[in-house]
Amino acid sequence: MAETVLACTDLRKTYDDLVAVDDVSFTIGAGETYGLLGPNGAGKTTTISMVAGLLEKDGGTAVVAGNEITTRSTSAKAAIGLVPQDLAIYPDLTARENLRFFGKLYGIGDGLNARVDEVLDVIELSDRADDQTKEYSGGMKRRLNIGLGLLHRPELLILDEPTVGVDPQSRNAILENVERLGDEGMAVLYTTHYMEEAERLCDRIGIIDEGRIIAEGTRRELVSLVGGRDRIHVETSGDTSSVVASVTALDDVESCSSAGSVLEVVAVNASRALPEVVLAVTRAGLDVQSVDVSEPDLETVFLHLTGKALRE
Repeated sequence: MAETVLACTDLRKTYDDLVAVDDVSFTIGAGETYGLLGPNGAGKTTTISMVAGLLEKDGGTAVVAGNEITTRSTSAKAAIGLVPQDLAIYPDLTARENLRFFGKLYGIGDGLNARVDEVLDVIELSDRADDQTKEYSGGMKRRLNIGLGLLHRPELLILDEPTVGVDPQSRNAILENVERLGDEGMAVLYTTHYMEEAERLCDRIGIIDEGRIIAEGTRRELVSLVGGRDRIHVETSGDTSSVVASVTALDDVESCSSAGSVLEVVAVNASRALPEVVLAVTRAGLDVQSVDVSEPDLETVFLHLTGKALRE
């Protein structure tokens, strides 16, 4: 089991009679990307602000790399890289100058220039390193924003909607960077208004609504909460009625029906069931013409649990 980098226990924040965050608890392990999803006003930003030590908690704890985070815990915050939704770069400075400036604020001494070059390479801005950032596209600015959060080699990287307002190509580059960071062992706390990003990046997801975590787990675990099932549509070269019984008997298959040359399969786990389904069809002497797999998505789960769209 991966080492726990972030452990939040019963985080709570109130504003007069409003409970913004109500006993929120979750953990993130090394190399894990954890998605915190919720409609606007659900408590995401307040939770992130407490985890980052920007906002004092009314209750609970946030421990990063073994140290409790408070607004006064300066040394403990060194383990956190925060990438806010608002850009934190100076437009009249180049990317290299921005990175060097923030590197000095972080207290990076020897090796700062080398580290700046490494980060520029990671965020794919080496060829534009000496251009003023006011000349950058929105996507380039977003990538530099991430680079500033990575500069001091944090153990936990907090990304608050890092792809807002960027073009598809830049967005894909950002997502590839996040995937690479997880593969390299960094813990990532990720918020987004794009469900497909959560589907692609997040190992586990916490759904927050009205200040509380109302569901948590992998995509498949969350889908199972609402009874979602995968569907496999197989078109073949002949009559599939003789295959129904053998396919229905497979471990991951819930039901199977035949409609002439088409086989419709409902599965608990399509990725596990598909090879066996295809094998059963070919053993019956039929050729597989096409296969289509549809899986329930997080949007369905989110709407079911909250009654709201992610952007509401």
